[in-house]
Amino acid sequence: MRLATLLPPEPAVDAATLAHFARALEALHAGGVPYLVGGAYALKHHCGINRDTKDLDLFVERARLDAALAALQSVGFRTELIFPHWLAKAWSGDRFIDVIFNAGNGFGPVDRGWFEHAERDVLLGVPVAICPVEETIASKAFVMERERYDGADVNHLLLARGDRLDWRRLIDRFGDHARVLLSHVVLFGYVYPNERAKVPPWVLAELCARVLAEAPDDAAPPVCRGTLLSRQQYLVDLDRGCVDGRLLPDCTMTPEDVAFWTAAIGRVP
Repeated sequence: MRLATLLPPEPAVDAATLAHFARALEALHAGGVPYLVGGAYALKHHCGINRDTKDLDLFVERARLDAALAALQSVGFRTELIFPHWLAKAWSGDRFIDVIFNAGNGFGPVDRGWFEHAERDVLLGVPVAICPVEETIASKAFVMERERYDGADVNHLLLARGDRLDWRRLIDRFGDHARVLLSHVVLFGYVYPNERAKVPPWVLAELCARVLAEAPDDAAPPVCRGTLLSRQQYLVDLDRGCVDGRLLPDCTMTPEDVAFWTAAIGRVP
């Protein structure tokens, strides 16, 4: 007997919740607000993995956030900007939608490139655009909290789409954070040894060359970029005098954002 048959099934999303989700999608269409569907629905689209979820993740550009929330309010949702640097929520009773415009670590705001490379699908009878697989990988690659690690999602995305990825665009998305992408593609080859060809050899060669070309700046103050991977587990390094990687120029967080995000540790965002 396969192990999967021994696991209890996850509860299916009830029809009322799905109706609320459909109403939200239709309202955004009617309001002319560009948005992308991500989260569990994007994972299903890209990988065929069906993960029941009680929420819906929608991605918008920051400049479109107010219009998106107004469209949701027009059909009865209560909205709130939960974290000013990345997340708003829309509630209908106890059902909610996440409206995301940046990464929680401040690296990776939603921009036009997300929309230019989006894929088309139909969700709950509504034509939708799905977050591109490259941006989905880039956003998940940094999630390494104690209570949540998205590495398995990254591996499943590479397994399903590695031979069709726009690897150049994905590498460019990571910029100076190439080590994070390299760590995932190396781990992918360990998890799926028979599928290593899904990552083209030139990708590994380029990422390794970038890493080998890096040199520490002995004159600079010590930096800890671990805070981009976990908002809690590297706070001790900040107490020891390291510069918070989230406050470097290639991220979008302010000291106030960091303080607010840190104070929320232990709360579900």
